[in-house]
Amino acid sequence: MTDELLASMFPADDAIPDNYRIASPIEQRQYLCDGAIKEWSGPQQDALSPICVAIDDTVQQKLIGSYPLLTEQQALEALDAACRAYDYGRGAWPTMSVEERIGHVEAFAYRMKEQRDDVVKLLMWEIGKTLPDAEKEFDRTVDYIRDTIDALKDLDRVSSRFVIEQGVIGQIRRAPLGVVLCMGPFNYPLNETFTTLIPALIMGNAVIFKPPKLGVLLHQPLLEAFRDSFPRGVVNTVYGEGQKVIGPLMKSGRIDVLAFIGSSRVADILKQQHPKPHRLRCVLGLEAKNAGIVLRDTDLDHTVKECTLGALSYNGQRCTALKILFVHEEIVDAFITKFSDAVDKLKGGMPWDAGVQITPLPEPNKTKYLTELIDDARTKGARLVNENGGTVNHTFMSPAVVYPVGPDMRLYSEEQFGPVVPIAKFTDIEEPMNYVTQSDYGQQVSLFGSDTELIADLIDPLVNQVCRVNINSQCQRGPDTFPFTGRKDSAEGTLSVSDALRVFTIRTLVAAKETDANRGIIKSIVTKRISRFLSTDFIL
Repeated sequence: MTDELLASMFPADDAIPDNYRIASPIEQRQYLCDGAIKEWSGPQQDALSPICVAIDDTVQQKLIGSYPLLTEQQALEALDAACRAYDYGRGAWPTMSVEERIGHVEAFAYRMKEQRDDVVKLLMWEIGKTLPDAEKEFDRTVDYIRDTIDALKDLDRVSSRFVIEQGVIGQIRRAPLGVVLCMGPFNYPLNETFTTLIPALIMGNAVIFKPPKLGVLLHQPLLEAFRDSFPRGVVNTVYGEGQKVIGPLMKSGRIDVLAFIGSSRVADILKQQHPKPHRLRCVLGLEAKNAGIVLRDTDLDHTVKECTLGALSYNGQRCTALKILFVHEEIVDAFITKFSDAVDKLKGGMPWDAGVQITPLPEPNKTKYLTELIDDARTKGARLVNENGGTVNHTFMSPAVVYPVGPDMRLYSEEQFGPVVPIAKFTDIEEPMNYVTQSDYGQQVSLFGSDTELIADLIDPLVNQVCRVNINSQCQRGPDTFPFTGRKDSAEGTLSVSDALRVFTIRTLVAAKETDANRGIIKSIVTKRISRFLSTDFIL
């Protein structure tokens, strides 16, 4: 973008298309607890959009609403409600049949789809996600719910038979764990939250979920659907400052599962607050500094395309983004020329603008932090290699390509989580390999090249350092049926459609010695269908 376009990018309020305008701030005073949508009369937190509006001669972030700042009291009320709903595994929800629970989740998905337009609009305003990406996040979440239902049917079909081993009859199924605390990230506040919330729910757990600080309001249209689709207390929401509402939940010792997607620093704090850590199961999606390794025989045009998408989709604000590129010295100049041109062609603007790819950044002071990273690299010998790279206009930053980046620079090791792409050159393949090995993170890596033997040689050690090696393609989460996890400080537990069903449950069995009396008892229970666990019902 040129300096002139950057300077004039934020619209006046009356220039915003009617179907995307928020006419007046949304004052959310509702929260869901114990099967009721309750009203909050206490203090509120303003929700400022990353989208600024031009007012006279000034530019200001638009106030789009506010949400409740609940206290410890409301948090513990939500916990009490969840514990009552679970009732040590004796509640209606955990003892309900799989088929019945599926019916509740299907009812929720139907109600959820009715709120698509409102949720999509708030995804744009709250976190600056482009219209196509906001629509994709919503639709992908609905698809995830459907895929989860299908995966559970498959799992239950396999579990609907008896096993006889060494004179013992047994039926093995998966049972819920208890009360789950779900906390999603701002960059995918709907999808990533639901990739833990939905499997936790459908497997019979009771849930408390706290939306991220950025991306709170978009959950409001779904509160009634949650209330009407699930038994009392099975789903509860909390809002507010983490120390005031999450700390008390963890310190209570009554949280059985922590499903958290965010930073390892916060995850460590939360885990340490639990008085019985051996009873706490953690499902964590944390940081990543995914590297792209560009070999000298790569297809440059294809690699540039994949690296541009991989590094800068949603402004680089993805845990799976390519956060550093290692390029062989023989092609680094040609790569940088093509890559910088591709980056400069990315269209910046408002989320609803047609073809826009770079949008304002939602995190407070994010442009300041990214500028500090760039300045640090420049003082140590790197340079900005693309036109207008790093130029800031309030909450917007033009993507910056920084080269050459070395170990003494913050960009080399810090996860920038924004539109800054550090590039390092290498002579010996051991340089990027050592980087991956010594990194605190171990989520994914991308290899770009055509030498089959070299790629094979790299794959074997890399799969012992990261959990996904991408060949000639960007790092990514999908398809959702693939396992999504990480080594080191990048993750704990595995999320995919089928893995998530397992991570929120434990294998449990009913067993009996193979005697005539026991065979009769089991046959009677199954024939009369008087147990929901011990059953041979087959879900179609």
